[in-house]
Amino acid sequence: MRPTPLLLLVLVASTALGQPAKARTLNTEGFRLYQAGQFPEALERFQAAAQANPQYALAHYNVAATLGVLRKQRKVCEYQAFPETILQHLTRAVELDPRRLKRAQEDADLEPIRNTVGWHRLLGRSPTRAADVPALLQAVDWYGPGVGVYGTLVRLDFQAGGKVVLNRRVPQDEGPPREEAVTGSYRVKRSTVTVTLPGHAKPLTGSLSPTGLLKLQELGAFTDAPSECEA
Repeated sequence: MRPTPLLLLVLVASTALGQPAKARTLNTEGFRLYQAGQFPEALERFQAAAQANPQYALAHYNVAATLGVLRKQRKVCEYQAFPETILQHLTRAVELDPRRLKRAQEDADLEPIRNTVGWHRLLGRSPTRAADVPALLQAVDWYGPGVGVYGTLVRLDFQAGGKVVLNRRVPQDEGPPREEAVTGSYRVKRSTVTVTLPGHAKPLTGSLSPTGLLKLQELGAFTDAPSECEA
């Protein structure tokens, strides 16, 4: 028998009403697993809850927090615990329920993303606002592009008082890469960043893009996330 339009409407409504209840059940199961320290299993339930009801702020928040725990446990590649993924779920949670931002600021599970541009966007800072650029440079860890199995080899650390440290990992024929650090200075004018480093004939000029990409002459592009899982 072909379903009537009314029957179809009832079926759709029943499904829609069932989704929030299913999502809450999955989230509760996830929370119990989280409390028991079974983080991969908890993540699976939280992700299922967010899928069952994409408007469920708590489920998105719990996905972000659990990924943060797995990232701290160095299980990034196994569970795709990348800063970008964590921020996607956290941003969605805050969009759905702004109260989640205050909780996030106090949540130790989210420490791994506090050195990213995305986190500072949630706090109201923007790369397009000139007054925010110096604060973003200092608050964010800046990583150069990945190089195969070695991952990120160059990192910039902007500090207060115009000090910048260029950290390099130099691959060796045998053993781990050699660590090197060079200290220089920097200044900021609007979104333009000028870095002066020993070994360079002239200052290196670049800028912070609206998307949070830092580009500097000779050194290339820097982002707020290291190269991971690309070996």
